[in-house]
Amino acid sequence: MTDPLRLPNLAVYPTESKADYLPAAYRSVDAATRAAFAEEYPHCVFIEVTNHCNLLCETCPRTFITYEEPKTLSWDNFLKIVEQFPKMERAVLHGIGEPLINKDLPRMIAYLKARGVYVLFNTNATLLSAEWSRQLIGSGLDELRCSVDGADPKTYALIRGAPLLHKIVSNLTGFMQIQREIGASTPRASLWMTGMRENVGELPDLLRLAAKMGVPEVYLQRMVYYYETPTAPGMMNTGHGLFDDFDEQVERLIVECEVLAKELGILFKASGATNPHASLEASNQRDQQPWKACMRPWTTAYITANGNALPCCISPFATQDYESLKLGNVFEQSFESIWNDERYAKWRQQLLSDEPHEACAGCGVHWSL
Repeated sequence: MTDPLRLPNLAVYPTESKADYLPAAYRSVDAATRAAFAEEYPHCVFIEVTNHCNLLCETCPRTFITYEEPKTLSWDNFLKIVEQFPKMERAVLHGIGEPLINKDLPRMIAYLKARGVYVLFNTNATLLSAEWSRQLIGSGLDELRCSVDGADPKTYALIRGAPLLHKIVSNLTGFMQIQREIGASTPRASLWMTGMRENVGELPDLLRLAAKMGVPEVYLQRMVYYYETPTAPGMMNTGHGLFDDFDEQVERLIVECEVLAKELGILFKASGATNPHASLEASNQRDQQPWKACMRPWTTAYITANGNALPCCISPFATQDYESLKLGNVFEQSFESIWNDERYAKWRQQLLSDEPHEACAGCGVHWSL
């Protein structure tokens, strides 16, 4: 799962603040005046177009647990969702699942673009055929984010559950070639690595691989896992994260990668509206309650393929108590009635307190990068 925020390295803009580079969809609420009641409706909406997936990733709860009824979002239900968000400025068309499984995806993107919405999604790129490439480019998609958790085929297969790195390289190389042939400036393609002990050493090689494929951007993102959960499945536990004792090693690696990225002409960044160095600072903020900085329950909506409203796209990766994440269902009641009902208000109130929901408690502290 990738974080939707992306900013330039603020070291290049020392006189500016992070807020200056946030998309308007995330600046619609004043952090200082947040309360249990949210006056503004979401400008950023995550829509899970399917919860089916063709991979069995060791870092994804979907591999081990069935949270909801298997579903691919229909066109009619897609319309039912988007019509409930008249202020939508930014749409992220992914959740727990592979978006390219939904054949209506290009049509959905084109519909949102006609409304003036900025559209992106994350894919594992294993299904990114030449036909898919042409459809996505033609749809007006703004960003295509591709998860590649390793530059070595064995490492990729270990984490992603299938020996398909060669296919991804072929697909992305083809996509970039088609985009050049068409002369299209969008979508902006990027690679996203979930930093883990098993793969972080391959980050320099991933930068080289991106340059070889012609992909201009590489992002290092947080690994979200079930903190202090003895029964955590797969690689969804503390033992695989880059926390505490790995900080110095990873920081040295990032310095090496920043130099290499400049040499290769690659934009190297981190998820979470920050740069790779700043993303490491979270591990030094154990006692500062970083969850209180989260704006998602005031600025962002996340709707699953079954219509369930969750507090954010990250929460299913941070707790096994999935039922507690359901704040309402937009197919059963209006989002307007859900947004400020008792469950949503309680979630916001807890997030601003010293005792947030467990899905929020570890945010920024117990995650790795």
